[in-house]
Amino acid sequence: MPAEAGGPAPPRPDITFACGAAAGLAGDLLLGDPRRGHPVAVFGRAAATVERGLWHDHRGWGALHTAVCAGAAVASGALATTWARRSRGAAFALTAAATWAVVGGTTLGREARAVGAALSAGDLGAARERLPHLCGRDPRELDGPAIARAVVESVAENTSDAVVGALVWGAIGGVPGLLGFRAVNTLDAMVGHRSPRYRRYGWASARLDDLAGWPGARLTAALATVAGGNPRGAVRAWRRDAAKHPSPNAGPVEAAFAGALGVRLGGTLSYGGRVEHRPVLNGDDGRAVETADIERAVRLSARVGGLALAVCAGGRLAAGALRRRRT
Repeated sequence: MPAEAGGPAPPRPDITFACGAAAGLAGDLLLGDPRRGHPVAVFGRAAATVERGLWHDHRGWGALHTAVCAGAAVASGALATTWARRSRGAAFALTAAATWAVVGGTTLGREARAVGAALSAGDLGAARERLPHLCGRDPRELDGPAIARAVVESVAENTSDAVVGALVWGAIGGVPGLLGFRAVNTLDAMVGHRSPRYRRYGWASARLDDLAGWPGARLTAALATVAGGNPRGAVRAWRRDAAKHPSPNAGPVEAAFAGALGVRLGGTLSYGGRVEHRPVLNGDDGRAVETADIERAVRLSARVGGLALAVCAGGRLAAGALRRRRT
């Protein structure tokens, strides 16, 4: 809609996203996640309340839970975006705040380094105690190399889930896309795992998360091949081993990180007493993960996040320019 004569021009969505997302990532870099009252935690508590009211051991009730929670997040983003259209400053601030709220690259790196520091100090107990901050893996029987491998795998997967995937959906759908992606990813973490309670109820959340995470996972894997130290190895591991992983999205990301870092990922792991034997990724070319590889993975994750911002912001700007040219 054109601005009224003499009035301020309305915010352009492409510029708003590019500048707001950059500011949001800068805020995450400087501030990390808040210690209390994190918006994602608030959403999680609300989703848990909805679950208590809806839970039945049935896919239909689980689908309703997913629709209510994810739909509320998207609707909130849409309403806020409508309100913020009154000024460029409001639109920019909203996008920056939403980006900061949904990304978690700084906290991911901080937690990974904390485990790495404990391992370097020889404090296996502290490393085991800290690992659940990163992933749901049972740390009680893990030795140092197994913990280091778990950290690298978590850094790889969460680079997609906590940074790149959110930026992709922000570029596609603005603030509603940012909030919707984080809502779906949080629901999957809460109810999407295959426990007896959630095998049916969490089915919809898990499948929707697979769908929402698909583009971000492929972009993460592609950027890891560019940003890592071994592009050929990353591409080779991605093409050869990604499909072996039980997750359609974690497979490409972890395989590309394994190839880029020159390590082996995958193998036997335990979640809540349930043992899984996953295929080894980059097993033909990689070595066992060492503690020093945690820092290498964190740095690779940061480079991937920066490149993802450039790709997503550039893509949104290019799409906006093409749309204006056609009109």
